[in-house]
Amino acid sequence: MTWLRRLPATAVYVALLLATAGWMVSQPLREHARFIRHNSSNVHHLESGKWWTLFTSGLVVDGVPVLLGIVAVAGVLGLAEWRWGTLRGFGVFLFGHIVATLLTEGAMWLMKLVHLPGVLARARDVGISYGLVATVSCLLALGGRRARRYGLPALAGLLTVAWIINQELADAGHLVALCLGVLGAHTTWLRSAARGRSQQQRPSAPATAEALMAPTRAAASGK
Repeated sequence: MTWLRRLPATAVYVALLLATAGWMVSQPLREHARFIRHNSSNVHHLESGKWWTLFTSGLVVDGVPVLLGIVAVAGVLGLAEWRWGTLRGFGVFLFGHIVATLLTEGAMWLMKLVHLPGVLARARDVGISYGLVATVSCLLALGGRRARRYGLPALAGLLTVAWIINQELADAGHLVALCLGVLGAHTTWLRSAARGRSQQQRPSAPATAEALMAPTRAAASGK
């Protein structure tokens, strides 16, 4: 299938999300909570050297209905991979997920060092949302004029309102991920891929002129 060859990272990641979700549904609540606890990329785990939680935390859909989250990943990551290729598309998603996590948990770690109140070193920190937000913001920043002018500010406004209302670590992380996505959109690595894609879709002037002249030539030759 063409789409499977074009979207290998999306297919594999969605399959992993579905497998993890299916396994968690089959487990009792205690095992479910234990899995999330051991795969949270929080301050305690990162201090303990459990850096693999930066990756395994992205295998759990949290905060939204599971199927909705998986469909969102399939659509957003699939579009990014289709437009920019596997390395760039999945790279943006992974960059947003890992760096936003490190920055937010790093802030919590600094708060812990200076003994500020409200630090949750063992906080539940799993989910797909950081990578998702980073990829969406990057797609909008590299999209058309309307996407940049209206879509990007709308996303930023929505995430800001959510942070003001909830004031949770994840909400701050979403704003960080948005900034990371916009930052990635300004790199030559991604901008060159976006330009190449748009040039492939736009017919060249000589080809267009040739296509327009073809009916006239056919009529003149009596065909």
